[in-house]
Amino acid sequence: MRKKLIRIALMILGIGAGYSFLPAIWAAFHFHNPWLVNAPVDMVIGLVIFTLLSFLFVDPFDRIIDRIEKHLLRQQTDSLFSEVIAIILALILGFLITTPLTRSRSLFVSAFLPIVILILFGYLGFVVGRSRTLELRNLFNRKKKEKSSSDGMVLERKAGQNFYHYKLLDTNILIDGRIYDLAKTGFLEGTLVVPNFVLYELQYIADSGDSIKRVRGRRGLDILNKLRDEKIVPIEMYDGDFDDIQEVDSKLIKLAKLMDAEIITNDYNLNKVSEFQNVRVLNINQLAKSLKPRVIPGEKLQVTIIKSGTERQQGVAYLDDGTMIVVEDGKFFMNKMIEVEVTSAIQTDAGRMIFAKLAHSKRELNEKNDN
Repeated sequence: MRKKLIRIALMILGIGAGYSFLPAIWAAFHFHNPWLVNAPVDMVIGLVIFTLLSFLFVDPFDRIIDRIEKHLLRQQTDSLFSEVIAIILALILGFLITTPLTRSRSLFVSAFLPIVILILFGYLGFVVGRSRTLELRNLFNRKKKEKSSSDGMVLERKAGQNFYHYKLLDTNILIDGRIYDLAKTGFLEGTLVVPNFVLYELQYIADSGDSIKRVRGRRGLDILNKLRDEKIVPIEMYDGDFDDIQEVDSKLIKLAKLMDAEIITNDYNLNKVSEFQNVRVLNINQLAKSLKPRVIPGEKLQVTIIKSGTERQQGVAYLDDGTMIVVEDGKFFMNKMIEVEVTSAIQTDAGRMIFAKLAHSKRELNEKNDN
Protein backbone atom coordinates (compact mmCIF):
# COMPACT_ATOMS: atom_id res chain seq x y z
CA MET A 1 0.00 0.00 0.00
CA ARG A 2 2.77 2.41 0.89
CA LYS A 3 4.63 1.75 -2.38
CA LYS A 4 1.46 2.46 -4.36
CA LEU A 5 1.04 5.76 -2.55
CA ILE A 6 4.68 6.65 -3.32
CA ARG A 7 4.14 5.87 -7.02
CA ILE A 8 0.96 7.96 -7.11
CA ALA A 9 2.74 10.85 -5.39
CA LEU A 10 5.60 10.68 -7.92
CA MET A 11 3.14 10.58 -10.82
CA ILE A 12 1.33 13.66 -9.52
CA LEU A 13 4.69 15.34 -9.02
CA GLY A 14 5.60 14.44 -12.62
CA ILE A 15 2.43 16.06 -13.95
CA GLY A 16 3.23 19.24 -12.04
CA ALA A 17 6.89 19.20 -13.11
CA GLY A 18 5.95 18.73 -16.77
CA TYR A 19 3.48 21.59 -16.67
CA SER A 20 5.92 23.91 -14.85
CA PHE A 21 9.35 23.19 -16.34
CA LEU A 22 8.94 21.74 -19.86
CA PRO A 23 7.83 25.04 -21.46
CA ALA A 24 11.06 26.67 -20.29
CA ILE A 25 13.06 23.72 -21.62
CA TRP A 26 11.34 23.92 -25.06
CA ALA A 27 12.02 27.64 -25.17
CA ALA A 28 15.69 27.13 -24.29
CA PHE A 29 16.11 24.74 -27.21
CA HIS A 30 13.95 26.91 -29.53
CA PHE A 31 11.45 24.12 -30.07
CA HIS A 32 8.07 25.52 -31.08
CA ASN A 33 6.05 22.64 -32.54
CA PRO A 34 2.42 23.45 -31.61
CA TRP A 35 1.50 19.75 -31.48
CA LEU A 36 4.06 19.08 -28.76
CA VAL A 37 4.55 22.41 -27.08
CA ASN A 38 1.31 22.67 -25.12
CA ALA A 39 0.20 22.10 -21.55
CA PRO A 40 -1.56 18.69 -21.92
CA VAL A 41 1.39 17.15 -23.77
CA ASP A 42 3.84 18.59 -21.25
CA MET A 43 1.83 17.06 -18.40
CA VAL A 44 1.74 13.65 -20.12
CA ILE A 45 5.49 13.72 -20.77
CA GLY A 46 6.16 14.61 -17.13
CA LEU A 47 3.83 11.83 -16.03
CA VAL A 48 5.63 9.24 -18.19
CA ILE A 49 9.10 10.34 -17.05
CA PHE A 50 8.26 10.25 -13.33
CA THR A 51 6.39 6.94 -13.73
CA LEU A 52 9.57 5.39 -15.12
CA LEU A 53 11.63 7.00 -12.36
CA SER A 54 9.25 5.59 -9.75
CA PHE A 55 10.44 2.06 -10.53
CA LEU A 56 13.96 3.13 -9.52
CA PHE A 57 13.17 5.27 -6.49
CA VAL A 58 10.11 3.67 -4.93
CA ASP A 59 12.13 1.14 -2.89
CA PRO A 60 14.64 3.69 -1.45
CA PHE A 61 11.76 6.05 -0.60
CA ASP A 62 9.88 3.17 1.00
CA ARG A 63 12.86 2.28 3.21
CA ILE A 64 13.30 5.92 4.26
CA ILE A 65 9.63 6.30 5.13
CA ASP A 66 9.69 2.98 7.01
CA ARG A 67 12.60 4.20 9.16
CA ILE A 68 10.84 7.49 9.84
CA GLU A 69 7.65 5.64 10.73
CA LYS A 70 9.42 3.31 13.18
CA HIS A 71 11.24 6.27 14.75
CA LEU A 72 7.99 8.16 15.22
CA LEU A 73 6.27 5.13 16.73
CA ARG A 74 9.04 4.86 19.34
CA GLN A 75 8.63 8.51 20.31
CA GLN A 76 6.57 9.50 23.30
CA THR A 77 3.58 11.76 22.76
CA ASP A 78 5.08 14.71 24.63
CA SER A 79 8.29 14.44 22.57
CA LEU A 80 6.38 14.44 19.27
CA PHE A 81 4.24 17.33 20.44
CA SER A 82 7.19 19.51 21.40
CA GLU A 83 9.09 18.67 18.18
CA VAL A 84 6.10 19.45 15.94
CA ILE A 85 5.36 22.72 17.73
CA ALA A 86 9.00 23.80 17.53
CA ILE A 87 9.25 22.91 13.82
CA ILE A 88 6.04 24.82 13.01
CA LEU A 89 7.22 27.91 14.88
CA ALA A 90 10.64 27.71 13.22
CA LEU A 91 9.09 27.39 9.73
CA ILE A 92 6.79 30.36 10.39
CA LEU A 93 9.82 32.42 11.45
CA GLY A 94 11.74 31.23 8.39
CA PHE A 95 8.81 32.09 6.12
CA LEU A 96 8.66 35.62 7.53
CA ILE A 97 12.38 36.05 6.96
CA THR A 98 12.33 34.71 3.38
CA THR A 99 9.22 36.59 2.20
CA PRO A 100 11.19 39.72 1.18
CA LEU A 101 13.71 37.51 -0.65
CA THR A 102 11.07 36.12 -3.02
CA ARG A 103 10.67 39.57 -4.59
CA SER A 104 14.25 39.59 -5.78
CA ARG A 105 14.92 39.32 -9.52
CA SER A 106 17.76 36.90 -8.87
CA LEU A 107 16.64 33.28 -9.25
CA PHE A 108 19.12 32.18 -6.58
CA VAL A 109 17.89 34.73 -4.03
CA SER A 110 14.19 34.37 -4.81
CA ALA A 111 13.96 30.56 -5.17
CA PHE A 112 16.93 28.58 -3.88
CA LEU A 113 17.96 30.68 -0.88
CA PRO A 114 14.47 30.63 0.75
CA ILE A 115 14.36 26.83 0.42
CA VAL A 116 17.75 26.49 2.12
CA ILE A 117 16.70 28.86 4.90
CA LEU A 118 13.43 26.98 5.49
CA ILE A 119 15.26 23.64 5.65
CA LEU A 120 17.78 25.09 8.09
CA PHE A 121 15.09 26.60 10.32
CA GLY A 122 13.09 23.36 10.21
CA TYR A 123 16.14 21.39 11.38
CA LEU A 124 16.89 23.89 14.15
CA GLY A 125 13.26 23.70 15.27
CA PHE A 126 13.48 19.91 15.42
CA VAL A 127 16.68 20.01 17.50
CA VAL A 128 15.31 22.62 19.91
CA GLY A 129 11.99 20.78 20.27
CA ARG A 130 13.73 17.48 20.90
CA SER A 131 16.06 18.89 23.55
CA ARG A 132 13.34 20.91 25.29
CA THR A 133 10.83 18.08 25.71
CA LEU A 134 11.56 17.90 29.42
CA GLU A 135 10.96 21.63 29.94
CA LEU A 136 7.63 21.35 28.17
CA ARG A 137 6.66 18.36 30.31
CA ASN A 138 7.68 20.21 33.47
CA LEU A 139 5.61 23.19 32.35
CA PHE A 140 2.45 21.10 32.18
CA ASN A 141 3.36 19.23 35.36
CA ARG A 142 3.80 22.53 37.15
CA LYS A 143 0.31 23.59 36.12
CA LYS A 144 -1.09 20.29 37.36
CA LYS A 145 0.77 20.66 40.66
CA GLU A 146 -0.56 24.18 41.11
CA LYS A 147 -4.08 22.95 40.44
CA SER A 148 -3.63 20.06 42.86
CA SER A 149 -2.23 22.39 45.48
CA SER A 150 -5.29 24.60 45.15
CA ASP A 151 -7.45 21.52 45.77
CA GLY A 152 -5.62 20.77 49.00
CA MET A 153 -3.17 18.21 47.55
CA VAL A 154 0.56 18.91 47.54
CA LEU A 155 2.42 16.68 45.10
CA GLU A 156 5.66 18.59 44.67
CA ARG A 157 8.70 17.33 46.56
CA LYS A 158 9.58 19.74 49.35
CA ALA A 159 13.09 20.72 50.32
CA GLY A 160 14.54 18.18 52.69
CA GLN A 161 12.36 15.29 51.54
CA ASN A 162 14.28 12.26 50.31
CA PHE A 163 11.73 10.84 47.88
CA TYR A 164 12.57 11.20 44.18
CA HIS A 165 9.92 10.10 41.69
CA TYR A 166 12.28 9.55 38.75
CA LYS A 167 15.27 7.21 38.96
CA LEU A 168 17.72 7.19 36.04
CA LEU A 169 19.41 3.92 35.06
CA ASP A 170 22.93 4.03 33.67
CA THR A 171 24.57 1.52 31.34
CA ASN A 172 26.54 -0.31 34.04
CA ILE A 173 23.51 -1.01 36.21
CA LEU A 174 21.67 -2.62 33.29
CA ILE A 175 24.67 -4.76 32.40
CA ASP A 176 25.07 -5.72 36.07
CA GLY A 177 21.54 -7.18 36.11
CA ARG A 178 20.88 -6.88 39.85
CA ILE A 179 18.46 -4.02 39.23
CA TYR A 180 15.94 -6.62 38.02
CA ASP A 181 16.16 -8.61 41.26
CA LEU A 182 16.01 -5.42 43.30
CA ALA A 183 12.90 -4.25 41.43
CA LYS A 184 11.21 -7.60 42.07
CA THR A 185 11.60 -7.15 45.83
CA GLY A 186 9.35 -4.07 45.71
CA PHE A 187 11.80 -1.79 47.52
CA LEU A 188 12.12 0.56 44.53
CA GLU A 189 9.56 3.35 44.38
CA GLY A 190 8.76 5.81 41.63
CA THR A 191 9.48 5.47 37.90
CA LEU A 192 12.63 4.08 36.31
CA VAL A 193 13.84 6.19 33.38
CA VAL A 194 16.18 4.92 30.64
CA PRO A 195 17.55 7.79 28.50
CA ASN A 196 18.05 7.16 24.80
CA PHE A 197 21.78 7.90 25.02
CA VAL A 198 22.14 5.09 27.58
CA LEU A 199 20.22 2.74 25.28
CA TYR A 200 22.45 3.70 22.33
CA GLU A 201 25.59 3.02 24.38
CA LEU A 202 24.16 -0.34 25.42
CA GLN A 203 23.41 -1.18 21.80
CA TYR A 204 26.94 -0.14 20.80
CA ILE A 205 28.39 -2.51 23.42
CA ALA A 206 26.07 -5.32 22.24
CA ASP A 207 27.35 -4.85 18.67
CA SER A 208 31.01 -4.80 19.72
CA GLY A 209 33.54 -7.06 18.06
CA ASP A 210 34.78 -8.14 21.49
CA SER A 211 32.83 -11.25 22.51
CA ILE A 212 32.92 -10.37 26.24
CA LYS A 213 31.57 -6.86 25.63
CA ARG A 214 28.98 -8.25 23.25
CA VAL A 215 27.68 -10.68 25.88
CA ARG A 216 27.55 -7.92 28.53
CA GLY A 217 25.70 -5.58 26.19
CA ARG A 218 23.12 -8.20 25.25
CA ARG A 219 22.58 -9.05 28.90
CA GLY A 220 21.85 -5.38 29.58
CA LEU A 221 19.30 -5.29 26.75
CA ASP A 222 17.69 -8.49 28.08
CA ILE A 223 17.39 -6.98 31.57
CA LEU A 224 15.81 -3.84 30.12
CA ASN A 225 13.30 -5.87 28.13
CA LYS A 226 12.41 -7.96 31.20
CA LEU A 227 11.80 -4.83 33.27
CA ARG A 228 9.57 -3.42 30.56
CA ASP A 229 7.67 -6.61 29.69
CA GLU A 230 7.02 -7.83 33.23
CA LYS A 231 5.96 -4.34 34.38
CA ILE A 232 7.42 -4.85 37.84
CA VAL A 233 7.92 -1.11 38.23
CA PRO A 234 6.91 1.76 35.92
CA ILE A 235 9.61 2.32 33.32
CA GLU A 236 9.84 5.11 30.75
CA MET A 237 12.19 6.14 27.95
CA TYR A 238 13.64 9.65 27.70
CA ASP A 239 14.05 10.61 24.04
CA GLY A 240 15.94 13.85 24.48
CA ASP A 241 19.68 14.31 24.24
CA PHE A 242 22.36 16.86 25.04
CA ASP A 243 24.31 17.36 21.83
CA ASP A 244 26.76 19.73 23.49
CA ILE A 245 27.87 17.00 25.94
CA GLN A 246 29.86 13.95 24.80
CA GLU A 247 30.15 11.79 27.93
CA VAL A 248 27.17 9.63 28.84
CA ASP A 249 27.83 10.09 32.57
CA SER A 250 27.79 13.88 32.20
CA LYS A 251 24.51 13.65 30.28
CA LEU A 252 23.02 11.54 33.07
CA ILE A 253 24.02 14.08 35.71
CA LYS A 254 22.56 16.98 33.73
CA LEU A 255 19.33 15.07 33.09
CA ALA A 256 19.07 14.18 36.79
CA LYS A 257 19.30 17.88 37.66
CA LEU A 258 16.61 18.77 35.12
CA MET A 259 14.23 16.02 36.22
CA ASP A 260 14.99 16.28 39.94
CA ALA A 261 15.87 12.58 39.77
CA GLU A 262 18.20 10.06 41.34
CA ILE A 263 20.77 7.96 39.47
CA ILE A 264 20.92 4.22 40.09
CA THR A 265 24.41 2.88 39.34
CA ASN A 266 27.25 0.68 40.48
CA ASP A 267 29.92 2.94 38.95
CA TYR A 268 32.22 4.29 41.68
CA ASN A 269 33.44 7.27 39.61
CA LEU A 270 29.93 8.28 38.55
CA ASN A 271 28.89 8.05 42.18
CA LYS A 272 31.62 10.44 43.33
CA VAL A 273 31.09 12.96 40.51
CA SER A 274 27.34 12.97 41.10
CA GLU A 275 27.76 13.57 44.81
CA PHE A 276 30.13 16.45 44.06
CA GLN A 277 27.44 18.02 41.83
CA ASN A 278 24.73 17.47 44.47
CA VAL A 279 22.92 14.74 42.53
CA ARG A 280 21.42 11.93 44.61
CA VAL A 281 22.84 8.45 43.78
CA LEU A 282 21.65 4.97 44.69
CA ASN A 283 24.69 2.69 44.49
CA ILE A 284 23.87 -1.02 44.23
CA ASN A 285 27.30 -2.00 45.53
CA GLN A 286 26.82 0.06 48.68
CA LEU A 287 23.39 -1.49 49.13
CA ALA A 288 24.80 -5.02 48.82
CA LYS A 289 27.57 -4.15 51.27
CA SER A 290 25.12 -2.77 53.82
CA LEU A 291 22.93 -5.89 53.58
CA LYS A 292 25.73 -8.28 54.49
CA PRO A 293 25.08 -9.91 57.88
CA ARG A 294 26.89 -8.34 60.79
CA VAL A 295 29.03 -10.45 63.09
CA ILE A 296 30.38 -9.57 66.50
CA PRO A 297 33.39 -10.98 68.40
CA GLY A 298 32.43 -14.17 70.22
CA GLU A 299 29.75 -15.17 67.70
CA LYS A 300 30.01 -18.76 66.43
CA LEU A 301 29.69 -19.69 62.75
CA GLN A 302 29.62 -22.93 60.75
CA VAL A 303 32.03 -22.68 57.81
CA THR A 304 33.93 -24.92 55.39
CA ILE A 305 37.67 -24.38 54.97
CA ILE A 306 38.38 -24.35 51.23
CA LYS A 307 41.99 -23.14 50.98
CA SER A 308 45.10 -22.27 52.94
CA GLY A 309 45.83 -18.80 54.25
CA THR A 310 49.11 -16.90 54.15
CA GLU A 311 50.28 -17.05 57.75
CA ARG A 312 50.22 -19.21 60.91
CA GLN A 313 48.59 -22.27 59.39
CA GLN A 314 45.58 -20.21 58.47
CA GLY A 315 42.57 -21.54 56.60
CA VAL A 316 40.18 -19.51 54.49
CA ALA A 317 36.41 -19.90 54.26
CA TYR A 318 33.62 -17.82 52.78
CA LEU A 319 30.11 -16.92 53.86
CA ASP A 320 27.19 -17.20 51.44
CA ASP A 321 27.43 -13.50 50.59
CA GLY A 322 31.12 -13.84 49.67
CA THR A 323 32.62 -12.44 52.88
CA MET A 324 36.04 -13.98 53.51
CA ILE A 325 36.78 -15.58 56.90
CA VAL A 326 40.39 -16.21 57.95
CA VAL A 327 40.54 -19.02 60.53
CA GLU A 328 43.60 -19.58 62.76
CA ASP A 329 44.90 -23.17 62.48
CA GLY A 330 42.14 -23.81 59.93
CA LYS A 331 44.59 -25.44 57.51
CA PHE A 332 44.30 -28.72 59.44
CA PHE A 333 40.58 -28.96 58.60
CA MET A 334 40.74 -28.53 54.83
CA ASN A 335 37.39 -29.20 53.03
CA LYS A 336 35.63 -29.84 56.34
CA MET A 337 32.78 -27.94 57.98
CA ILE A 338 33.82 -26.72 61.40
CA GLU A 339 32.55 -24.35 64.02
CA VAL A 340 34.57 -21.16 64.48
CA GLU A 341 34.39 -18.25 66.86
CA VAL A 342 34.69 -14.68 65.51
CA THR A 343 37.56 -12.69 67.01
CA SER A 344 37.43 -9.48 64.92
CA ALA A 345 36.28 -7.98 61.62
CA ILE A 346 37.72 -5.23 59.44
CA GLN A 347 36.37 -3.26 56.47
CA THR A 348 38.61 -2.93 53.42
CA ASP A 349 38.14 -1.40 49.96
CA ALA A 350 37.60 -4.90 48.60
CA GLY A 351 34.97 -5.72 51.23
CA ARG A 352 34.66 -7.01 54.76
CA MET A 353 37.10 -9.54 56.23
CA ILE A 354 36.40 -11.63 59.32
CA PHE A 355 39.03 -13.24 61.56
CA ALA A 356 38.11 -16.29 63.62
CA LYS A 357 39.54 -19.15 65.64
CA LEU A 358 38.48 -22.74 66.15
CA ALA A 359 35.67 -23.01 68.67
CA HIS A 360 36.92 -26.46 69.78
CA SER A 361 40.57 -25.69 69.12
CA LYS A 362 43.01 -27.45 71.40
CA ARG A 363 41.61 -30.93 71.90
CA GLU A 364 40.75 -31.64 68.25
CA LEU A 365 43.91 -29.96 67.00
CA ASN A 366 46.05 -32.15 69.26
CA GLU A 367 44.19 -35.25 68.05
CA LYS A 368 44.83 -34.17 64.48
CA ASN A 369 48.56 -33.74 65.14
CA ASP A 370 48.78 -37.15 66.89
CA ASN A 371 47.28 -38.86 63.87
